[in-house]
Amino acid sequence: MVRRRDEVAREGRRQRLTAQDWADAALSAMGEGGLAAVAVEPLAARLGTTKGSFYWHFANREALIEAALHRWEQKATEAIIAGLASEPDPELRLRRLFSEASELAAHDPLEVSLPASAGHPQVAAVLRRVTERRVGYLAQLFVELGFPPEQARRRALLAYTGYLGHTQLTHAVPETLPAGEDGRRYLDSVLDTLMTAAPES
Repeated sequence: MVRRRDEVAREGRRQRLTAQDWADAALSAMGEGGLAAVAVEPLAARLGTTKGSFYWHFANREALIEAALHRWEQKATEAIIAGLASEPDPELRLRRLFSEASELAAHDPLEVSLPASAGHPQVAAVLRRVTERRVGYLAQLFVELGFPPEQARRRALLAYTGYLGHTQLTHAVPETLPAGEDGRRYLDSVLDTLMTAAPES
């Protein structure tokens, strides 16, 4: 049952949790246990509050999942793209993008756990948006590097599938990947191949 606002307000004076706090907690739970781990009572315990705080911000679990997925979309895609805007050189932008995204993905289990929940309609929708946004941005970089749009799109898809495979290995069998400086050289060699391959017919 939804609690009265004055009761929740008293709790808010103790915790002052925001909708973003709940969304971040839901994202952490998703990373640890998938979508099934997003449950109100365990999240309230994690945040040191009660269900009343949850119902102050969200109508139901689905609304929390939507907010959490939007938060992930902003943090893991839009913020990274925005952070590259000041770099005028598309090659340097591409190299920075792969370096920063690979580093973040190594510490973010959501890049692996969310695709595993792609059968859920809310997750499927955000994965479609994020995938199109990321591939579209990569394609734009390849166009800026001089490739025709169709070739740029193919190279963007190849680059993105390479990133996804690299991320999967990072979480599942990290010992198969080179580490440290060798890892950076490996990523550079992948990008060199994508950028310097002979033009396609």
